[in-house]
Amino acid sequence: MTGAVQAAEFIAVDDLRFDQINPRFHGEEENESQDVIARRLWREFAVDEIADSIAANGFFQHEPLFVIPEGDDGPPYVVIEGNRRLAAVKLLCSAKLRREVKATNLPEATDERQQELRRIPAIITQRGEVWPLIGFKHVNGPQHWDSMAKAEYIAWVHEKIGVPLSEIAQQLGDRNITVVRLYGGLTALKQAERAGEFNRDHRFKKRFYFSHLYTALGYKGVMDYLGTNSKRLQAGDSDPVPTDKLGNLGRVCLWLYGDKELGKPPLIRRQNPDLRHLSATLETPVGRAALESGQGLDSALDIAKGDTRILRDALIEAKTVLQTAKGRVVTGYRGAPDIREYARDVLALARTIEEEMRLIDVEASSQVRQPSY
Repeated sequence: MTGAVQAAEFIAVDDLRFDQINPRFHGEEENESQDVIARRLWREFAVDEIADSIAANGFFQHEPLFVIPEGDDGPPYVVIEGNRRLAAVKLLCSAKLRREVKATNLPEATDERQQELRRIPAIITQRGEVWPLIGFKHVNGPQHWDSMAKAEYIAWVHEKIGVPLSEIAQQLGDRNITVVRLYGGLTALKQAERAGEFNRDHRFKKRFYFSHLYTALGYKGVMDYLGTNSKRLQAGDSDPVPTDKLGNLGRVCLWLYGDKELGKPPLIRRQNPDLRHLSATLETPVGRAALESGQGLDSALDIAKGDTRILRDALIEAKTVLQTAKGRVVTGYRGAPDIREYARDVLALARTIEEEMRLIDVEASSQVRQPSY
C-alpha cells in the first residue's frame, strides 16, 4: 500500500537531478551523465513545448515534481516524475546547457523569470509510495508513455516493489489486460536477448516498435510456434517461452524487426493485417517451413493457405466486387466504351474459369467410372 502524499515544498533547481532509470529511456541511459540525459530529453521528448509554456507563464505551482533523496536524506534529489519539466527549466536558465544540447531555437528566459525558476515546487517521497499515481498518469491516463516505457514501468513495480500484476492492473484501472500483455511482451523480449537470439540494436528501423511483439503474442499461431499460451504469458513468468523454443522466439523477433547486420528487413510492415497473416502462416507446417526458409510473408501465406483456399477466397472477393459494380450500373454507366469492354473481359474470364472447372469435373467423373482389371 502507498503512504500519504506529502505537501509540496520549494527546492532549488541546482539540487534536482534527472532520473537515470526513467522508463522513457527503456533502460538505455543508466549511469549516463546529467548532460547526456538533458540532451536526450531535448532531442526526443518535445521539451521545447514545455519550455515555451514555462517561459511565457512560469512554472505551474499546482503541478509539482515528485522527487526522492539521492542519498539518505538529500539534497540532492532525483526527479522521478517531471523530468521533461526539469529539463525545460534548466535549459531556460542556462545558456551553457542550451549550447551543449544544441537547443538553438529556445530563447533565454527573462531575468525575472529566471529568478522565479531558481526554486520550483516538488513533493519529496519514495518510489514505492507514488507508483499508482505515476503509473495511472502515464500507463492508463492522460499523458501516455510509449508501450515500451509502460512495460518497463510495470516490470519495475512488479519486480522491484513486489506488487502482483493483478494489483497493478487494479490500481491503474486496467480492464483490458493491458498490464499483463505489456509485461508478457517485455519478459519475452528480454528472454530472447539473454539467450542471444535477438539484439534490438540490430533492428532494421530506427524506432523500436515494441507493440509488434506484445500484440503478436496474443495470436494463437505465434503462441503455438513459441510453445507458450496466454496463461503462461499472463502469469508473470520471467521466462514465458520454453528453452527448446528460444530459436523460434529469435525467428519471430527477426520477422518483426529485421536485422541490419544480416541485411534482412522485417516481414512485418504494419500490424494489421501483417500480424494476422503471420499467425495464420505459422498455423500450418508448410507455412512455418516457408517462413523459416526465408520466404516473404505474402508468398509464405499463400503456401500455408494452399491453392484450393486461395481459389475460393479469390472467387468470393471477385463476387463481392462484382456485386458492388452491379449496384452502380444504373447510376454509373453512361455509355463509356472502356467500361463496357471491362465488363466483356470479366464475363469472358469468368466463363473460362467455369469451363476449366467443368472439364476437371468431367475428367474426375470418367476416372471414377473406369473399371479396374
